[in-house]
Amino acid sequence: MADRAQPIGPGGAFGVAVAAAIPFVILVTTGAILWVAEPGEGLGGADLAALRFTLWQALLSALISVSLAVPVARALARQVFWGRNLLVTLLGAPFLLPVIVAIFGLLAVFGRGGVLNAALTGLGLEPVSIYGLHGVVLAHVFFNLPLATRLILQGWQDIPSERFRLAATLGMDARAVNRHLERPMLRQVVPGAALVIFVLCTTSFAVALTLGGGPMATTVELAIYQAVRFEFDLSRAAMLSLVQLMITVVVALLALRLVRQAGFRPGIDRQRRRWDGGTGIIRAQDGVVISCVTVFLLLPITLVVLRGVAEIPGLPGVVWASALRSLGVALCSTILVVVMSVAMSVAATRLGRFSRWVETAGLMAVAASPLVLGTGLFVLVHPIIDPGRLALPVTALVNALVTLPFALRAILPACKTIEDDFGRLATSLKLTGWALLRLLVLPRLRRPIWFSAGLAAALSMGDLGVIALFADPDGATLPLQVYRLMGAYRMDDAAGASVLLLLLSFTLFWVFDRRARDVEP
Repeated sequence: MADRAQPIGPGGAFGVAVAAAIPFVILVTTGAILWVAEPGEGLGGADLAALRFTLWQALLSALISVSLAVPVARALARQVFWGRNLLVTLLGAPFLLPVIVAIFGLLAVFGRGGVLNAALTGLGLEPVSIYGLHGVVLAHVFFNLPLATRLILQGWQDIPSERFRLAATLGMDARAVNRHLERPMLRQVVPGAALVIFVLCTTSFAVALTLGGGPMATTVELAIYQAVRFEFDLSRAAMLSLVQLMITVVVALLALRLVRQAGFRPGIDRQRRRWDGGTGIIRAQDGVVISCVTVFLLLPITLVVLRGVAEIPGLPGVVWASALRSLGVALCSTILVVVMSVAMSVAATRLGRFSRWVETAGLMAVAASPLVLGTGLFVLVHPIIDPGRLALPVTALVNALVTLPFALRAILPACKTIEDDFGRLATSLKLTGWALLRLLVLPRLRRPIWFSAGLAAALSMGDLGVIALFADPDGATLPLQVYRLMGAYRMDDAAGASVLLLLLSFTLFWVFDRRARDVEP
């Protein structure tokens, strides 16, 4: 049923319009950037240095994240212990964690007054600096190690349990299992995971903004921000935006080409048991690996909470005003994401085999850098109106476009299932338009819709990107306010604001996700 085109109705037509609007926005912003780019103006020495640093730090971050994720994923795959499911769930927390909060936590551990330097000073050793290349890479590993672990762990879970049972029957030890089962899977999974992390690191703005450490540690996106905000050199910002766009498009296409399954034939879903992980040495080794990564991920956030929770009642009024702005932006962005993803999903299911272009349009936002979109919009609105007056609407719009692919991944498969199960019945009953949405589609999409809403709200709440281009001193969101407090060395207020941001982000996700889990299956 889903392979044949069906009458799409008003809702489906709206979904087609939304799908067409996404590449239109990307093309218009790119065209605006091309318009202000001066012909024949090439990249200067500082721009080339920013390009080299962007690629180098992204390469190091991807290689280190994946290299560390392999033993962590292996340990989680072959060991069963109390709290394992909770730990695997916590591995997804950094994805929702506001970037500026995580950076504040890393500073609490590795900064000048952090735990590590206090210990080094106590031992009579020289303190270390977190600023520069190693600081940027450290922050990216903190964010992307859990993502790499989840991607690679999924590869282990895709190996049928019968393969491990057969390996145990043949008397294979851990080395033999690694050679015959794990290495073939890793050769398929690791390149795609590394490229996904690489493209995420090339578009990471907040990390470079806070930890970059000078001209020799500037990314392309940070150079765009500096060209717009400090130099007001729109031509240079345009050239850098085109460079950034080419990087993300090329790497995103490579990632989509390389992300694939390991190629094992399906098993019979027998409960998975790993005989190769039962020896004392292997269990101790896996225990050390799991303990180290748990401390690495939880210690910075724990320090932020311990330092900042007592500061929340004394936060200045400007912080609370910024929190209200962030809540408004997050809720507006969430509404946009839900409406667009549902409309596009309905259109894709009704279009049958022609739905591929709708999905492709939705996924185009993966390759679009938020700062590049923001720069294009800045160029468009600047001759007409003060960009600061549009800071919050533009931030909500860009956040919605960036979050849309994640929501589409959750809602579209469920929508296709509804079409497969009830499409013929709905057609025979002549159920179309709003009646179809109200009686059939929306009730059965409530679970993925609420989950997508929680994801979109949390990601938008913690975003520090486009708002940095547009916001005036009185229009900051809470992440930008935390950054300003850190820059003013008001670390107690920054700690309190960071905890407030953390609580709001996870509360938004919890409230929406709770509604998803409360929905009857």
